Amino acid sequence: MHRFRRMVAGLVLASCVVAQAQSGTDQASDKPTKTKTAKAKAPTQEEILLEQLNEKFQKLDQLNSKLNDLEQKYEALQQRMAARDGELEQARKDAADAKQKLEATQAVIGTDGSAVTTLQSDVANLKTESSSLSSQVQAGQQETKKLENPDTIHYKGIDLKPGGFLAAETVDRQRAIGGDVNTQFSGIPFAGTTAGELSEFNASGRQSRISLLAEGKLPSATLRGYFEADFLSAGTTSNDNQSNSYPLRLRQAWAQAELNSGWMLTGGQMWSLATEYRHGLSNNAEAVPLTIDSQYNVGFTWERQYGFRVVKRLSDKFWIGGSVEEPQTLNIGGHNLPTIAYQETGNSGGLYNPTANYSFNEAPDLLAKAAYETNWGHFELFGVARFFRDRVYPNGPAPAGASQPVTTSALGAYTTKTDGGGVGANARVWLFAKQLEIGAHILAGNGIGRYSSAQLPDATAHPDGSLELLTGGSALGSVEWHATRRLDLYAYYGGEYAKRAWYNTGYTVTTAGPTLGQPILGGYGAPTNNVAGCYVEVLPVTSPNGGGNVASSPSNCNADNRNIQEGTFGYWFRFYRGTRGTLQQGFQYSYAERRTWQGIGNPAAGLTNSPKAIDNMFFTSFRYYLPQ
Repeated sequence: MHRFRRMVAGLVLASCVVAQAQSGTDQASDKPTKTKTAKAKAPTQEEILLEQLNEKFQKLDQLNSKLNDLEQKYEALQQRMAARDGELEQARKDAADAKQKLEATQAVIGTDGSAVTTLQSDVANLKTESSSLSSQVQAGQQETKKLENPDTIHYKGIDLKPGGFLAAETVDRQRAIGGDVNTQFSGIPFAGTTAGELSEFNASGRQSRISLLAEGKLPSATLRGYFEADFLSAGTTSNDNQSNSYPLRLRQAWAQAELNSGWMLTGGQMWSLATEYRHGLSNNAEAVPLTIDSQYNVGFTWERQYGFRVVKRLSDKFWIGGSVEEPQTLNIGGHNLPTIAYQETGNSGGLYNPTANYSFNEAPDLLAKAAYETNWGHFELFGVARFFRDRVYPNGPAPAGASQPVTTSALGAYTTKTDGGGVGANARVWLFAKQLEIGAHILAGNGIGRYSSAQLPDATAHPDGSLELLTGGSALGSVEWHATRRLDLYAYYGGEYAKRAWYNTGYTVTTAGPTLGQPILGGYGAPTNNVAGCYVEVLPVTSPNGGGNVASSPSNCNADNRNIQEGTFGYWFRFYRGTRGTLQQGFQYSYAERRTWQGIGNPAAGLTNSPKAIDNMFFTSFRYYLPQ
């Protein structure tokens, strides 16, 4: 381009020079040359031509610049067109390939899509098989874990599950009762007596427990057997002196057949059907208070004794059951009673303890219960039927203080019978996803003192020797808060009551004294009972080892229990709870109060006519439980 411009410029310059030369020749030939001096030198023709030529060159440069821009844009446009042509060609090739694939797919699936349906079915089956395989793998992993850490021991087709705990426990009582971690509530000593003046601290591991559940499954039923024992029993050589040699005690031992139809038959030693249950009427689902005290709490309805029980599950919410259970006439309470016989000491040859009393029972106790359960509570209604009898000796000795009108003998002895029983209800409400449990429990009737923790008497006797069943009952309120997985808090308040039943024996006081000639009253809670000595300490009696060093019961203290109450609160804290078991620690405080029926006291000496005994008790426990 520049060469072209130089060529053009040269041609133009040459043409201008030739033209100028010709013009000068023409002028020289026409006119003679004259010499004169000009004022200003005018531009020559060549300069004018050069200036015009420069202007043309500038315009030419501008045109060249625009031409260059157009050439660059043209080249870029050509490149873009080439790229689009390539993309279009690729799109055509892709469309051709897609068409071929579509034709091939249509050839595979067919015109009606049957192959797609088959493929979808195969994919669904593959997903199902994959899920099943995954479940089998997970089950295999769980089985492997169970083999490494089995929940049960498998033996000849049955599952064996050991259980229980090892315990280190203490009790500190304000007033001594001479007991371990179980409290005899009806025997709390009055203040002023030897035991009432001394506190007691006892510690033991005797509540440690062992258990074993055996279970075997049949096509139509599940067979079970359960054994449970602790060491809260005293043999004739047991003591706390050195080896603490306390024997093993049977708590539970029962066999069970649970049919798939909903029937459940259980026989052996177990918790009474009167006891509250947390779920249905199933054994090992009893709602036992969380107390460290192995006598639990005043007002709690329970027994552990022989029973044969039949339960029917009518639905997932409703159960009914009945049982026959081991009877015992707990106590014929009172004073100035006629001569009767209803029990005797055990026969060691018959494997009964010769230092304990056993009643002559006519028939077993009969119990029936219905339970209803929702997702927020468990409710029970039950009844107890009891049968009593005694042997009466009308020619027995007269009450103390009266003269004997006839010679005492067994002449004219006869047997009397009477029936009793009661009704009860248990209710437990679950709140906040079962973190908080609130319960109410009541039992009322005649002759049912044996079925509660304080063990108040069942009956007393009329002057003719026939039995008078004592009206009474028990009640318990409970709050259990499972605050966390590690912490449980509990509080209970309960009471038990026995109504007084007294009568005129037909005798009068014949011995000298202020009561001479007054009628002698007998029965339970008679207002003439002498209670003046209930707060008076007396000398100790001779111990089996010699010497007067064993505290004796106060004299002139014929107080009969009216009601016993107890308030309790405590906690359980678990340091660890997992596959290796449970390690936990507990604390319990209890306040117990024993009130008696009014008798004849000594107001002048400041002694009440209605003696009362109280005890403040503190319990601790440290336990390790086997994995559940």
